[in-house]
Amino acid sequence: MSKSYQQLTEEERIEIYAMKQAGKSLPKIAKALGRSTSTISRELNRNTGQRGYRPKQAHRLATERRESTQRPSKMTNTTIGYIHDKLAIEWSPEEISGTMKNDPDYTGIPVSHERIYQYIWKDKRDGGTLYKQLRIGNKEKYRKRYGTNDYRGKIPNRKDIDERPSIVEEKTRIGDWEADLVVGAGSSGYLVTLVDRVSKLTLIGHVRYKTSALVTEEILRLMRPHKNYVHTVTFDNGREFSGHEMISSEFNCGCYFAKPYHSWERGLNENTNGLIRQYFPKKEPFINVTSSRIQLVMDRLNSRPRKLLDYVTPAKIYYGITKLAA
Repeated sequence: MSKSYQQLTEEERIEIYAMKQAGKSLPKIAKALGRSTSTISRELNRNTGQRGYRPKQAHRLATERRESTQRPSKMTNTTIGYIHDKLAIEWSPEEISGTMKNDPDYTGIPVSHERIYQYIWKDKRDGGTLYKQLRIGNKEKYRKRYGTNDYRGKIPNRKDIDERPSIVEEKTRIGDWEADLVVGAGSSGYLVTLVDRVSKLTLIGHVRYKTSALVTEEILRLMRPHKNYVHTVTFDNGREFSGHEMISSEFNCGCYFAKPYHSWERGLNENTNGLIRQYFPKKEPFINVTSSRIQLVMDRLNSRPRKLLDYVTPAKIYYGITKLAA
């Protein structure tokens, strides 16, 4: 049973050079290397330069020729430029690949997200920095631990998530929101985050302290432009959300609370906070976070295609259905 052909190694090319210099014939060189005479003949014909056969030059020529013939035709300059542009605004390879199929501005051939990853890692091996634009994952998650004085859940007139209308779980309407806080290093400030369950549209605000009054005021500010599309808001059990009745009254909406230690009941908000952390790392203080920076992050997240939305952006889904309040 014949073995599949293996490319000549650089060490074999060095031996070919040495035996050729010693005046050995092609059949003897081939026998010494366990190769066919035609392989040695083809090697000398294809990789001999003006100064004769030199092993390092021969190996380089053969490698370049092999890489040029193996280069996927889909990875054209158009495709590579598109990948670079989208990585620069923090799109993932899956988001880039999924959008290629339907983006009227993209004139190349769509490639898989695996192919994009291969391109990124090759760029890294070649000394490039594209990999640094990938969103970082698989970090060890910080787990909140509470002592015996755990006051979470002790919120006046709290409504449990079990009382929430079943239509919220169906995800068939715009206007069911999840709310949370993202904390800065050393409790140096907080981001108030709201995300619509259907469109994934994200709203972000900022408070200096985690008091119920400040958090409630910021939620009201964020949601007033969207008041026509606020049916429910679901919170975790932090006491900073004790102002839920004021929110419910202003927007005529239902406010509900997930069960303690059941973060998966607000899985979308948890996932969105992870995306926000890409722009606001855990080690960063939030004392001097500017409104323009927050707006930039909101624009980035809301204009990024999502796999869950068949690679449509949250903004297109939300603003295609809603009309902002005057």
